[in-house]
Amino acid sequence: MTKTSMFIRMSTISTYIKNDLAARLRSGRALPASLTLDALAHHYDVSFTPVRHAIAELVDEGLLKKGANRRLTPAKVPKIADADAKPSESDPTSSPEPPQDPYDGPYEGIVDDLVQQSLQGDAIYLREEATAEKYGISRSAIRHIFHRLAGEGMLNHIPRHGWQVRPFRQSDLEAFIDVREVLELKALELSRDQLCRDDLQRMLEANTQSSSSSSPTTPPQIDESLHSYLIDASQNVYIREFFERQGRYYRLLFEWEDRDRSTALETARQHREILTALLEQNWTKARNELSHHIRDHHPVFSQIALAVSGGRKRTSNGVQQP
Repeated sequence: MTKTSMFIRMSTISTYIKNDLAARLRSGRALPASLTLDALAHHYDVSFTPVRHAIAELVDEGLLKKGANRRLTPAKVPKIADADAKPSESDPTSSPEPPQDPYDGPYEGIVDDLVQQSLQGDAIYLREEATAEKYGISRSAIRHIFHRLAGEGMLNHIPRHGWQVRPFRQSDLEAFIDVREVLELKALELSRDQLCRDDLQRMLEANTQSSSSSSPTTPPQIDESLHSYLIDASQNVYIREFFERQGRYYRLLFEWEDRDRSTALETARQHREILTALLEQNWTKARNELSHHIRDHHPVFSQIALAVSGGRKRTSNGVQQP
């Protein structure tokens, strides 16, 4: 992808994010995530750059405002006349269609494969030409995806050697969790006076467990924005920078882990416990629930660690082999 085409795509994504948020703000509909860079970047699956551009334009247009603590809040927006009218393409309250990314389809499959390769613990090297042929896409497309995954921490670019899959290490995960627990608990302490009940209630409702009428294969709905919400509300730049730099790789792994239905159900339940305690302003319980959620909720990784240490590895479908 050339620099010009990358700039055009970034501008297109930024415009889409801006228009989507503007439509929601004008119509009074719920926002898709907390008004933080991390939460919005995670929701739209982009880097911080297009989100920053979109937010800057929304602030300039008076749809968002920054408080003294630099926290973003919706500005009061005049209601559009005739709320019952069917929205048209020119209606400012009508949500825009997301831009089509030709790389989205192969990206998801490649991520899934690379996460599983990473979890095997081997520092595997990838060749652009061979990988592009494997997934039936062009070499420029695979290079674009590799650069994107390098930004997520999944790949390392080794000069004169190519691309290397970051190997998963149980010791690295445990070290990350140790630091994550300290910093997120500190973020919770610092953010007490900044928490908004409406935001907490939205996140509570966004973490749903399957109802009794749901199919056993129906996945629960998980909203991970609580973590970025607390980090941003802490207003501590060093806490934020740690998660921006070190948390992206593990976020990909945690999302992969939540594909396990029992793990996803437990994740949604734990999020609800934390959020309920925050809404009740039961700070001791919220702290304990958050600590438990961070430290004791990675059963899939524990099983993988045991398998690898026992001389076995998982195949692409999750079956262990000797």
